[in-house]
Amino acid sequence: MEQNINVIVVEDDNDINNMLKTMLEKKDYNVVQAYSGTEALLHIKAKEFQLMLLDLMLPGMNGEELLKKVREISAIPIIVISAKLSRDTKIKVLEMGADDYITKPFDIEETYARIYSNLRRYMKFERDNILSKNIAFKDILLDREAKDVSVSGHKIILTNREFKILEVLLLNQKKIFSKANLFESVWEDDYMGDDNTLNVHISNLRNKLLKANPEEEYIETIWGMGYKLKS
Repeated sequence: MEQNINVIVVEDDNDINNMLKTMLEKKDYNVVQAYSGTEALLHIKAKEFQLMLLDLMLPGMNGEELLKKVREISAIPIIVISAKLSRDTKIKVLEMGADDYITKPFDIEETYARIYSNLRRYMKFERDNILSKNIAFKDILLDREAKDVSVSGHKIILTNREFKILEVLLLNQKKIFSKANLFESVWEDDYMGDDNTLNVHISNLRNKLLKANPEEEYIETIWGMGYKLKS
């Protein structure tokens, strides 16, 4: 599996957190440690991760609350590692969006096998999305090769920048892009804090999508954070 994979370990027990960090770093993963739900959420919003290991019994914001908030902004695999043994708890967190559930005490080799399995599926999904010629979202179909976009089967004309903005958003359908992140992804240049250029392109793109389908909203502004596709 390709490396440069970022994993966040959310566990308030220092020994367990360090043990997981050591295990992951031996496999050449980049590890960020968090000891509370609030701290973990700050990391998630600031950095792109490919997997989260999550304890449920955390100080302040508990694991269930963090799981819910992360699922609003990210589709990364989340493996719960918890001492809670009840069947109802397992079902609840899996229904909330966890991808796997491991009970403490856990076997380190089995845990890594679960991590690898979830990462492999996620990385294949991401790679297939990136390599795919066509990307769909709601009634939008974007043809990356022909540089065409259609809404409900009707072609719309976009500028190169508008096309690139839509392409970047469609390739990362759960991600919130800060203005700086979106600008640098599209213009491939440093963001100097001038919002006007990006705002004009976003506004024009929204207007064209709205004209094509007035009943649907596609791009959502997350105040204080940036933009994402509206699910």
